[in-house]
Amino acid sequence: MTDNPPVDMIHSREHDGGPNLELPSDLDQPPQSAPLDAESKYEQDVPPDGGYGWVCVACVFWINAHTWGINSSYGVFLSYYLSHDVFPNTSDLSYAFTGGLSISCALLVAPVATYLIHVFGTRFTLNLGVFFETLSLIGSSFATQRWHIFLSQGVCFGWGMGFLFVGTVGIIPQWFSRRRSLAMGINAAGSGLGGLMYSLAVGAIIPRLGLAWAFRILGIIACVVNLVCANLLRDRNQAVGSRHQPFALPLLKRPEFLLFLGWGVFSMLGYVALLFSVANFALSVGLTSHQGSVVSALLNLGQGLGRPFVGMFSDRLGRINIATFLTFLCGLFCLVIWTFARSMGVVCFFAVLVGTVAGTYWATVAPVASEIIGLRDLPSGLSITWLVLVAPCTVSEPVALLLRDNHARDAVYLRVQIFTGFMYIGAALCLWVVRGWKIAELAHAAAAEHTPGGSSPATGVKGAAKASKIEDTAAGPEAQPAPHRAPKWSLWSSFSLLRRMVSLQRV
Repeated sequence: MTDNPPVDMIHSREHDGGPNLELPSDLDQPPQSAPLDAESKYEQDVPPDGGYGWVCVACVFWINAHTWGINSSYGVFLSYYLSHDVFPNTSDLSYAFTGGLSISCALLVAPVATYLIHVFGTRFTLNLGVFFETLSLIGSSFATQRWHIFLSQGVCFGWGMGFLFVGTVGIIPQWFSRRRSLAMGINAAGSGLGGLMYSLAVGAIIPRLGLAWAFRILGIIACVVNLVCANLLRDRNQAVGSRHQPFALPLLKRPEFLLFLGWGVFSMLGYVALLFSVANFALSVGLTSHQGSVVSALLNLGQGLGRPFVGMFSDRLGRINIATFLTFLCGLFCLVIWTFARSMGVVCFFAVLVGTVAGTYWATVAPVASEIIGLRDLPSGLSITWLVLVAPCTVSEPVALLLRDNHARDAVYLRVQIFTGFMYIGAALCLWVVRGWKIAELAHAAAAEHTPGGSSPATGVKGAAKASKIEDTAAGPEAQPAPHRAPKWSLWSSFSLLRRMVSLQRV
């Protein structure tokens, strides 16, 4: 690991008038425009790493529990739909499409939500999400035809979840540096806890009070909790100088960002198939509907327990390292354990175990993205990411249902299990390549900083200091700079990239 000088020392050396440091550069121009003012804010900002940030963590935790958590309970709804003729003339594929539709619609509205945050602010966007989610759940209780449930439980719920998710996902990284991944892991655990609570609750409410009242109870609870949390949240967009551009197209020219998108696409193809299939898989091996809801709840319990630890180890061992390893581990669990699960005990063991790593993407996506593109471009990069994930989230569960082999008595879900496992492994491979690039980029930035006169022909010392602002100054002596400039193609040479992919380094 290299020892990087503090940012203030770099700036002081730039103005000392020492030899070989005053190189001509656009960065030498005085700050006369708004972009340079935003740049100055970004350079000088130090995240408080706590304080009111912990209140924001609690708020985002409960919002996730009442958005993604409630959506995670759709596996119980799906199992009920498939075993009862709730809406006449509705195929199994249509029911599966509804679950993926809610996630894809949540991601589809990401550019709109990003624009609304820029124009009207975060609080307006969050309250708009509360309105749509409440409307969807209450409206679902009156659904009598399949297109009703498509619009309410699918599209409208997705809109509400999307506005709430996009409005909150970028807030916590602004409040934390050293503990950023831990805070994000706690946030992501909210969806696991919510999925646990509402999978069990829905499984108990439907037999006693009926499907309609299950929706109404969820709607009332979600409205109250989300409304309180949305109005307690505070962002630091002004302090950070965030750039809320719905489509930052130059990011698509960066190979590391494209591989980051590949990690998301493959992860979602596996995650949605696993999340919505496990309850009905339990029925295929002879378990009851109640046992299926318990299995779904245990999967969400695993997510709730595992995600804070994912964040904690990410801060200690490297965010890209942990995201890559745990994504691969999830695929391995699906191939090695899920394919042999037949009894209630083994199915429950698999559900808890795979739950701890299945949602690694959601626990690490913002910290990993900030390592790759920087905090200022994080809202724009995530906006593109959510849009790209629309297709895999929409088709994943329908693909899983099509892969089922109903004629195989003991292996109905074998092809689904293989599909899910290899999707996770493919996602891990994408991020593994990004890891090699990141190590090369850090080495390049460190060399540019420590070379008198600036060995980098493109940036010089000033440019290197500006491009590689140390975001995690509180992360200890091993904190690494986070470059925000476009990558050099020399960093992608095959031999060098492969060598760095297998090197032991914290990234």
